[in-house]
Amino acid sequence: MKLYEQLQEALVKRIEQGYYPVGSKLPSIRSLSKEREVSISTVQEAYLRLEENGLVEVRPKSGYYVKSRGEAPELPEVSRPAQRPLEVSHWEQVYHLLNSAKGSGHIALGTASPEINTPTLKPLLKALTHSAGLQSEQFLNYSEIQGSEKLRKQIARLASDSGCKLHHDDIIITSGCQEALVCSLRATTKPGDVVATDSPSFYGSTQAIKALGLKAMEIPTHPETGISLEALELALEQWPIAAIQVTPTCNNPLGYTMPESRKKELLRLAQQYDIPIIEDDIYGDLFYKSPRPRTIKSFDDEGRVLLCSSFSKTIAYGLRLGWVAPGQCTERVLHKKFVSTVSNPPVQQEAVAEFIAKGFYERHLRKVRAQYHHSRDMMIDLVRRYFPEGTRMSYPEGGYLLWVEFPVAVDSIKLNKRLEAKKVSIAPGVIFSASGKYRNFVRLSFSKKPTEETEGALKAIGDEAKKLIADA
Repeated sequence: MKLYEQLQEALVKRIEQGYYPVGSKLPSIRSLSKEREVSISTVQEAYLRLEENGLVEVRPKSGYYVKSRGEAPELPEVSRPAQRPLEVSHWEQVYHLLNSAKGSGHIALGTASPEINTPTLKPLLKALTHSAGLQSEQFLNYSEIQGSEKLRKQIARLASDSGCKLHHDDIIITSGCQEALVCSLRATTKPGDVVATDSPSFYGSTQAIKALGLKAMEIPTHPETGISLEALELALEQWPIAAIQVTPTCNNPLGYTMPESRKKELLRLAQQYDIPIIEDDIYGDLFYKSPRPRTIKSFDDEGRVLLCSSFSKTIAYGLRLGWVAPGQCTERVLHKKFVSTVSNPPVQQEAVAEFIAKGFYERHLRKVRAQYHHSRDMMIDLVRRYFPEGTRMSYPEGGYLLWVEFPVAVDSIKLNKRLEAKKVSIAPGVIFSASGKYRNFVRLSFSKKPTEETEGALKAIGDEAKKLIADA
C-alpha cells in the first residue's frame, strides 16, 4: 500500500470514530506532514482522495474540514403487511429483474451488485489467476463437503468482528448466501410450515420460502429499528411459526440496523417459543461506521441462530462463495448442502482465503465502505432533486441500497416498463413482499459512484413517475 493510501485510511478511521467530528478542521498539510513524517505531496494526495470520496471539503484560505453528510430524508411509513401466513408470489417479476437488458448503455439501478472495478480487488485477481494456473490435482477434484479449512479459518477470524466466537468446524461453505438460506430453511422446516419474515424482505429468501412449499408470515417493520417485536410476539402466539428469518444489519431493502437491545430481545422471543432464527448478515461488513454491529448470533449461547453470509455483496457476486454457521443444525445443514451441490470449486476458496489472510479484504472493505457512504448521500440528493413531491426514502447505515416510496399513484411495475425504452431498470417494490404489497415502492442501488449517466437515469425515473401521477 502506498504512503498516501495508508494516511488516507488512518484519517478515514479517525473521522468514522468521531475523533474528527463533522465540521471540524483537519490538521494543515504542513503539520500533518511533520506529524506523520511523510512528504507534503503525500498529505496532499491523501486529502485529495478524501475530498473525492466526499469526506472532506476545502475552504479557501482556511484548510480542510470534515464534510457534513446532510440531513436524513423523510423515512417511509412502518410497513403494514397482511396479518396471516401467505404463499409467496411474483416470481415472474423477480425473473424479469434478474434477466433485464444489460447491453451497452443500459443502467441497471435495481440489481444489488457491488463495485468490482476497484484497485483493491487486484490482489484477488492475481490470487485467482495463480490458483487456476497451478497444475495440481486438488483443484480438479471435489473439495470437502464442509468447504476449505483454510477459508473456514479465515471466516471464523472475521466473525469475531461481529462478536461471534466460532470455530472453523462450526462453518459450512455454500454457493453464495442463497444456498446458505435455502439449506437453513430446509433444515429447520417442512413443507406447509410458516416462516416469520421482516417486511419488506429480500426476494431471494421469500422465493426460497415459495420453492420449499412454506408460507411467509410478514411482520411489520420499522425503517430505523427493524422488525416489530410486538407484532412478532403476537404472531407467535397466534400461528404455528417454525422459524424466524431476518436481515437485522444493513437490511435489504430498507437499510436499517436493529439496535443491539432489540437483537437481544428478538433472541429472547425465539428462546421463549423455542424456534430457530435464520440470520442473514450478508451486508454486515458494509456498515459505514466502526466498529461493525454485532450479530444476533453473537448473543446466542445455545446454537439457536443459523448465521448466513457471503462474499457476494462485499467482494463480487460471481465468486458464489457463501457460508453458514448453523449451530444445533450443523449436521442437518451439512446433509442439505451435500444433496444440493456436494461441494464448492476449490480455486475460488483458495484465492479468497489468501485475499483475507494477507489483509487485502479489510483494506478493500475500508475503500468501498467510504465510497458507498458517499454515494448514498449523492443518491439521496439526486432523488430529492428529481423525484415527485411526497417521495420518501430510507436512510441506510451500510451497504448500497435505497428503498424509495413514491406517492400511491405511482405503480412501480408500470414505471419499470416505461423505463425499459430508456435503457433504465429498477427493482419494483412488489417483489419484496409475499403478497405483492409495496407497489408504489422501488429499490435502487448506488454501489457505483453516481455519474452524469446515473443522474440522467434518475431524472428519467422522476419524470416518468410524475407522468404516472398526472395520468392518475
